[in-house]
Amino acid sequence: MASTSARKNEGLGRRDVIKRSAALGLITVPTMSFLSACASSDSSSDDTVKKGKTSAKNPLGVNDTAGLDVVIFNGGFGEQYAIDAEKKYTASFPKAKVKHTATQKIQSQLQPRFNGGTPPDLIDNSGAEQMDMGVLVGKKQLLDLTPLMDAPSFDDPGKKVRDTLRPGVLEMGQFDGDPVWIMYYAYTVYGVWYSQTALEGLDAQYPENWDDMLALCEKAKKKGIAGWTYAGKYPYYLPFSLYPFIAKIGGREVLDKIDNLEPNAWKDPAVKAAFEAYYELQQKGYILKGTTGLTHIQSQTEWTKGKALFLPNGSWVENEAAPTTPKDFKMMVAAPSGLDSSDKLPFGTIWASGGEPFIIPAKARNPEGGMEQLRIMLSEESSKNFTKQVKSLSAFNGGTDGLTLSTAMQSGVDALKKAGDNVVNPRMQDWYVKLQKEQIGAGLGEMMAGRLTPAEAIKKIQGYADAAAKDQSIKHYKHQ
Repeated sequence: MASTSARKNEGLGRRDVIKRSAALGLITVPTMSFLSACASSDSSSDDTVKKGKTSAKNPLGVNDTAGLDVVIFNGGFGEQYAIDAEKKYTASFPKAKVKHTATQKIQSQLQPRFNGGTPPDLIDNSGAEQMDMGVLVGKKQLLDLTPLMDAPSFDDPGKKVRDTLRPGVLEMGQFDGDPVWIMYYAYTVYGVWYSQTALEGLDAQYPENWDDMLALCEKAKKKGIAGWTYAGKYPYYLPFSLYPFIAKIGGREVLDKIDNLEPNAWKDPAVKAAFEAYYELQQKGYILKGTTGLTHIQSQTEWTKGKALFLPNGSWVENEAAPTTPKDFKMMVAAPSGLDSSDKLPFGTIWASGGEPFIIPAKARNPEGGMEQLRIMLSEESSKNFTKQVKSLSAFNGGTDGLTLSTAMQSGVDALKKAGDNVVNPRMQDWYVKLQKEQIGAGLGEMMAGRLTPAEAIKKIQGYADAAAKDQSIKHYKHQ
């Protein structure tokens, strides 16, 4: 990252002319309720099923008569894709009964089962009540999925499962060293979502720099359309576009320092510039009124109604917002607009990574069954079914041949192609879930509500990060 004095010699850029209003005062805003996973490590269960005989058709040694207990987060992707894959499990093991549960209350419903030593065999650990995976890994409560990664793939016995995954998916499931603790099933493109129809109505193109972004927001404002909205009640959605924006300005190493909980990481000039840019959206009235009180669903609905141009989100939004999306909406995603010509990375820098984390508890009754279910889900047929149903890519590197992609999905594929090697993968949201969702999100939410200036938000968030770095009760992780 270039020094401040060096930047001054480059001439006045976008970041040099951003102006901030005076602080409106420190007001604490309510944050989402989130209970970090802290199940007792001495819980035990003695009824683990006996492993079955391994064979070409049963490489993981599944007990063909043992039941399988699956819990799916019933959110943006729904549950049907999992039910369909479970039918294939039943076809392979007709004597085994699959118990399927769908819920949005992952933490509430499963924490007692972890505490009691009777967790499910496979969990889609997602949503607002996601259990803290950093804590689960640190307390050794998850099964190492390396046997699954090294097993023959469902479609091609000559290829290991690990060799069928999209780039970065396996690494996301690793925290320290080689063990793989999480299987991220979806492949999510995070960024700035918009309606191409709405932009065409304004005779505009997606803005590639911040001056153009502000100009377009002003143009929309004159037409009675807000520039941005977001999940105000869950402001941890803001980093979906803010983190890659920071990386574009200062380089991916800025995000690595933040993930590593390094001292003063949040005080980096790139963070300051990004915060000031977003704060300018608020100060100039480009945020949809009432946004701070909206849930993710409500903000998406306001967006699909055409009340705002831009929405920071992930690629699950197409399926989640489908009930309110007009047929001529032409949903698209793009990388964050840049700040100015001194940005370290080119336009197109985007966040894309594995999403929808599946885990198998270390004390699962039927761990081989859980791994086999994931092996089935990572087949080409199940992957295609997932893509057709929920309009999202899966972790399987393929599965789109012969499919007609929606404008949203195609724009995601195009965005990844444009990004090339400039794809960033912040780990804060899976290493330190509480810090990311409750604390960083709260600081950003206060700033975007106008209750903190960027400098105050940075100080507050840095304080949260410093406290997490000093907290010896949690396991700490670093980029290798």
